[in-house]
Amino acid sequence: MKHLVCAALWVVSLGACVPTLAANGDERVLMARDAYRMGDAVKLARQLDALQGHDLQPYVEYWQAGMHLNGADPAIISKFLVRYPGSYLAEKLRGEWLRALGKRGQWALFEAEYPNLAQPDSELTCYAWQSRLRVPDTSALDEARPLWFMGQELAEACVPLMEQLIVNGRLSVDDVWERLRRLLEAKKLSAARFTARYLPTRQMPDERTLEQIADKPQKYLAKLPSNFAATRTGREMVLYAIERLARGEPREAAAEWQKLREKFSAADQAYIYGQLGWQGALRHLPEASSWYALAADAPLSDEQVAWKARAALRTLNWKGVHDAIEAMSPALRAQPDWIYWLGRAHAALGRPTEAKALFERIAGQPNFYGNLADDELGRQIVLPPAAMQPSAEEIKEASDHPGLRRALALFRLDFRTEAVREWNWALRGMDDRQLLAAAELAQKNDILDRAINAADKTQAQHNYAMRYLAPFREHVEPKARELRLDQGWVYGLMRQESRFITNAKSVVGAKGLMQLMPKTAQWVAKKIGLKSYHPDNVADTDTNVTLGTNYLKLVLNDLDNHPVLASAAYNAGPGRARRWRDTKPMEGAIYAETIPFSETRDYVKKVMSNSVYYSTLFDGQPHSLKSRLGIVGARPSQEVLKNDDLP
Repeated sequence: MKHLVCAALWVVSLGACVPTLAANGDERVLMARDAYRMGDAVKLARQLDALQGHDLQPYVEYWQAGMHLNGADPAIISKFLVRYPGSYLAEKLRGEWLRALGKRGQWALFEAEYPNLAQPDSELTCYAWQSRLRVPDTSALDEARPLWFMGQELAEACVPLMEQLIVNGRLSVDDVWERLRRLLEAKKLSAARFTARYLPTRQMPDERTLEQIADKPQKYLAKLPSNFAATRTGREMVLYAIERLARGEPREAAAEWQKLREKFSAADQAYIYGQLGWQGALRHLPEASSWYALAADAPLSDEQVAWKARAALRTLNWKGVHDAIEAMSPALRAQPDWIYWLGRAHAALGRPTEAKALFERIAGQPNFYGNLADDELGRQIVLPPAAMQPSAEEIKEASDHPGLRRALALFRLDFRTEAVREWNWALRGMDDRQLLAAAELAQKNDILDRAINAADKTQAQHNYAMRYLAPFREHVEPKARELRLDQGWVYGLMRQESRFITNAKSVVGAKGLMQLMPKTAQWVAKKIGLKSYHPDNVADTDTNVTLGTNYLKLVLNDLDNHPVLASAAYNAGPGRARRWRDTKPMEGAIYAETIPFSETRDYVKKVMSNSVYYSTLFDGQPHSLKSRLGIVGARPSQEVLKNDDLP
């Protein structure tokens, strides 16, 4: 623990590092947290007495109040909520208190406090519906009913509502089977087993059977009794087996289905063809569109209909693209992705007026599809005029903001998760000037990801140099120049990987600015002859940039010097990036749109859009995203997707 902190942590002025009361108090904050975790109320109170005036005093008070969530006296909780109105901690404590009240059925207190909650989660929403049923307000059941069909596990508070819907006859046996199908599609076997209990006893599938199908669907289908179709359960288990098999082997599943489909209703047949179309599209199989066609009017999930559009896009079937997008839910169709592709479909089908109107809707947006819409309209992608720098008064206001001060103190103690939440909550409702001042405050405190976060939120006054920060130039520029890498692309990737958090570590173990996996780092170090490399140094800035840029160069050389392919490879591996090509050349934008991994698809789009802005900032010239995406070359026809290449 450092006992000296720079005054710049609390004010923006540049000055020498001096001892502060905050630094001395930090030790006590850590001790208070330990006391809370151990349930030591006496020790916690002692630390609170010593922390009066510290920026994290509210956290110690929050921990103290949290010890009383299950107590009979609500006064302690109420006192905290009154003292810190509108704060992140008040919202958090209020949510925890409401959860405790709901579990205990203390509805009068719940109903009094619930309207003050700004962002209720699904569990608290269900408690609120439970409370309304006491009136009784049966419209709460109508509002709760859509949860049943979402294919997600239900919060405990939502279960009584679903059971009431069943008792009241508002959910039928067919509805139970529909939920069961959705849960099995989502690989939520435990929730599916629980849902099956709501079926009539004679229809309830055996739990062991569900597990056997999940593990070995081919084996289950091979041993089907001849009279399997005599019962609803028998038919549903076959549908599950076909759906499960389709996830790994769509063509094999289609062949098995061909033998069995006549024993099923038209609706069931359409359901399976929707599954085959979806899984085939994920694997870029040419049969996907024909399978989708056989699904006829089957209800498709948002994910399924999106892949129906992508399957048509891969084959440049623009009418198919148009029809699939028009069949999407209003919320999905309104996303920039599908506005752009619907515009492209209209243009390809000879309707330029309709196409232009759609491009105009998203043009100018600082994202992948806004950039592409600008290209379609023949407009250069230029940076907006830079806003005036925040004044000293504006920065002082930001540095005095209680929420931002708490966030900075939490960052100093390396409480990153809580610090980010506190920071994000503090930005709610800020205008552009306040956001720019907050961004400046974060940058001066070397919290670069939050500087970008604040600058990204402005609506009319912008600072793109802050949105697209380019730190560590002394490390990045020489490496990019030496390896002949586009510096804008390198920064675009780095921004997406780590937001310039030098000690960033992903859940899978990737580290540093360029998020290198240990094995990758070791392989690259050996490949380039970096004899001084040690695994402990992978997060060191210069080492990380050296290894990351060299890996980028290696995958770029291996993938036709195409940045879209190399970006995909950096995130998902070179083998997948190669196999996701088609047997014929295709637009880089179509390649990006049809990447099967949603994480990688989003990643590639953001990296490439980032690169446009960085390059424009670096050389002062407008750049075209469509030109950067270019054409992705064909892959050899013998290369096919492997089963482990998909989620």
